[in-house]
Amino acid sequence: MPRLSEVIAALDALWPPERAEGWDAVGTVCGDPDQEIGRVLFAVDPVQEIVEEAVKLGADLLVTHHPLYLRGTTTVAASTFKGRVVHTLIKHDIALHVAHTNADTADPGVSDALAGALDLRVVGPLVPDPADPAGRRGLGRVCELDHPLTVRELAARAAERLPATAQGIRVAGDPEALVRTVAVSGGSGDSLFDDVRAAGVDAFLTADLRHHPASEAVARTTEAAHTPLALLDAAHWATEWPWCELAAAQLDEISDREGWDLRVHVSKTVTDPWTAHAASSTATETLGAPN
Repeated sequence: MPRLSEVIAALDALWPPERAEGWDAVGTVCGDPDQEIGRVLFAVDPVQEIVEEAVKLGADLLVTHHPLYLRGTTTVAASTFKGRVVHTLIKHDIALHVAHTNADTADPGVSDALAGALDLRVVGPLVPDPADPAGRRGLGRVCELDHPLTVRELAARAAERLPATAQGIRVAGDPEALVRTVAVSGGSGDSLFDDVRAAGVDAFLTADLRHHPASEAVARTTEAAHTPLALLDAAHWATEWPWCELAAAQLDEISDREGWDLRVHVSKTVTDPWTAHAASSTATETLGAPN
């Protein structure tokens, strides 16, 4: 079996930590470099529920997309929920490694996995990495459909192909408008509207869209006399979970090549924080605020 240091070196080759944003906290959170690794679990969130799953599985390494500590802390006391995560990991000899924004912009990365889950053909990055001469790395992806779909049909495809969440898929725009090109970005994407407009796509699928940026994005495309931009807002966790399957497959390939015989797993535990959804009543013909 490989040592943790060998596995981490392979993961860092896939997602170099120096390509993470300056504010990010990626890399190995805990783990002995000399520890032997036989079983690996991939997940989006390093929460207690996932750690308990890793313990039950007998994993030696947990790889998550989201950091455990994004900001500094002065305690890892088990009386805090993040401290309890650290204590559980160390107690059971489970290492934790994080690949966040360095996985977002990788080739392939988080948005490639999202596009693949939706059967979209990737044309290129939405926000290219200027340090990549090949023009393949960067944030988000610009994609094409193999045949046009209405916004309603694209939303239905996303709801079917992405993991089920309480939120489902929210849509802004004409549900019957035709979509030929789509920008996708796993995770929070409402900072990318200028790039989406510059790409000239028909729709943008991402997560965590807020009222004002979404309203302004739709209004600006209308004012510009272009086809109004359709927005598809999915749950943050759901847009990033496909990366776990992609990352697991990449590590499986490395394991086969190196003769490591790793057992690689993907958590299917839903860690999206929203647990229920109550749809607004559509019994009346006119939707809107109560009189």
